[in-house]
Amino acid sequence: MTVGASVTPELADYDEAVASYDPVLGLEVHVELGTLSKMFCGCATAFGAELNTQVCPTCLGLPGSLPVLNQQAVESTIRVGLALGCDIAAWCRFARKNYFYPDMPKNFQISQYDEPLCTDGHLDVDVLTPAGTTTVRVEIERVHMEEDTGKSLHVGGATGRIHGADYSLVDYNRAGIPLIEIVTKPIEGTGRLAPELARAYVTTLREVMRNLDVSDVRMEQGSLRCDANVSLRRSPSDPLGTRSETKNVNSLRSVERAVRHEIRRQAALLDAGGRVVQETRHWHEDTGSTTSGRSKEQAEDYRYFPEPDLVPVAPVADWVERLRSELPAPASVRRRELQARWGMSDPEMQTLVNAGAVDLVGDTVGAGAAVDAARKWWLGELARHANERGTDLSALPITPAQVARLVQLVEDGTLNDQLARQVIEGVLAGEGEPDQVVERRGLAVVSDDAALTAAVDEALAADPEVAEKIRGGKVAAAGAIVGAVMRATRGQADAGRVRELVLERCT
Repeated sequence: MTVGASVTPELADYDEAVASYDPVLGLEVHVELGTLSKMFCGCATAFGAELNTQVCPTCLGLPGSLPVLNQQAVESTIRVGLALGCDIAAWCRFARKNYFYPDMPKNFQISQYDEPLCTDGHLDVDVLTPAGTTTVRVEIERVHMEEDTGKSLHVGGATGRIHGADYSLVDYNRAGIPLIEIVTKPIEGTGRLAPELARAYVTTLREVMRNLDVSDVRMEQGSLRCDANVSLRRSPSDPLGTRSETKNVNSLRSVERAVRHEIRRQAALLDAGGRVVQETRHWHEDTGSTTSGRSKEQAEDYRYFPEPDLVPVAPVADWVERLRSELPAPASVRRRELQARWGMSDPEMQTLVNAGAVDLVGDTVGAGAAVDAARKWWLGELARHANERGTDLSALPITPAQVARLVQLVEDGTLNDQLARQVIEGVLAGEGEPDQVVERRGLAVVSDDAALTAAVDEALAADPEVAEKIRGGKVAAAGAIVGAVMRATRGQADAGRVRELVLERCT
């Protein structure tokens, strides 16, 4: 049976998919700029405000209201373009992008179409491979300015999407927030590394934005979102295949997973004689899969035309050069400095980069923790929690200062690693600061010799055979008694001191 566009067979094996097809990526990253007011009006941009309180006639699209361009947003966009090696246009203008937005009351978006502010840049991205770290240059087609849409809230149903919802609400607070879209040229030649490259690119781009201080790039809050375009072709010499666009992927982990899933999905379709449809798709974190959204419009379907209420943007050369001279050192330079200071190998540092943990570890070290300890907790227990929640490390409700305090509590003997993991659970659950969790849960290490001796004697009495082995010189058997004491004390005993007491009591 011929498999049509609407039928997806079982996903192809990934290794077989990349052996049979050449994946090509196109990444569109949307970044909300950290300005105090919106793109075309004076409304505030603070995240988390009461619904529909940061609105005015302009961002609500009321008749007679006129947009006024935010100069700080233009300046931030120029700085981003310069950091990415782009050409800055001497003259550009805005356009109206028309189609029905349920969460954009004007029913059009003010954006840039054929005359963007920044063009022809690049970003060098380090990707960790089994053979070591390789650098891939990703070509940037454009960086253009636009305004964000509002946010639809679909109430009821299991997915949080409109299908199956009981009703929908709209919050217009986000409508009109300054947004830039960074669009790559087709990324070719990455082969099986395509998913890792996608994640590394977004990670590195986020690092650039933070370094420029133009956005908080909080993916969990939507201030950085990625649309991942994927297409397959039989050979690098063939024309580009039909692409799908997975919309609004909002974590680094999900970017990699979404690209990998689309490669497997499209390969299965093509293997079965079907065809890939050009469409937008939704990413589902819980199932690790994409589903069809809508057919993807071509540019002409948006009926672009020049925005009549805004004059063209013409950055003077002196302004651009001043901004260029004020750029901070590239984020890659700072990363190399940290790597040298911390004494890390290239793979160790790249692991931090891939996890989005460079700044987290740096801030934890700045709060007083040792590098090795900070790295251990962020890449170990905290990474496990992030994976379980399907989010990034930076989205976890725990701060570098709290992790540094946890490290201190372990180092001064108040906690052992097992208890520290319970403290992390408490902090993530909103139970307060690490010291408060220790006190409320009664988690401090028991180091009182009298209490430990009583626990050791009880464990020896409960297992006389093991006790006899220890007395007979089989010191390794002491581990069983230590384990029993640790269980009896809920992991709060000082394991080293318990072992000493076991051997003392058996001599």
